[in-house]
Amino acid sequence: MSFYVVDVETAGPIPGHDMYPMLCFAAVKVTDDMDINDPNKTFYGETGPWDVEKGFSPGSWNKEAAAVSGISYEEYSKFIHPEITMKRFAGWIEKTNSSHRPTFISDNVAFDWQFINYYFHYFIGSNPFGWSGRRIGDLYCGQHGDVRCSWKHLRKTKHTHNPVDDAMGNAEALIRMRDDGLKMDLT
Repeated sequence: MSFYVVDVETAGPIPGHDMYPMLCFAAVKVTDDMDINDPNKTFYGETGPWDVEKGFSPGSWNKEAAAVSGISYEEYSKFIHPEITMKRFAGWIEKTNSSHRPTFISDNVAFDWQFINYYFHYFIGSNPFGWSGRRIGDLYCGQHGDVRCSWKHLRKTKHTHNPVDDAMGNAEALIRMRDDGLKMDLT
């Protein structure tokens, strides 16, 4: 199967037109030879404002949420149109996927999924990941039979709120979980 760890950075708690935008995101294809600099293993996308005529409302810009990623409103306003980014992302998934349907995995699937799913459906009409995803913490808790287990110590790459770093660290944690017995076929 093809597993993709995805991380998003946003300017708010929910996706939606004229609401809180997704600023950028990254995906890492989980393999034994992951390389943060390999375009066949890592995807990074920026998603700028999309209603140019109407303009994005800075009033819905949540400064605290955006500050987590370090991206300013001025930087965001120069990012490319989300439709271009989502089409590129879908193409990258298609090119790198070696299974029937790619599997979406993230640290917080309830958060990251909603943005990726919304942007895929809004801009290209479908989501290559289908209808579901997996949460790393739930996999780890199940593996250890304890709903209170913490898995974040398994990351090698520091969690920086740069989505490439965060997705890579989470993918590294999955490899360690696999090495510790989690059944996970990476072919």
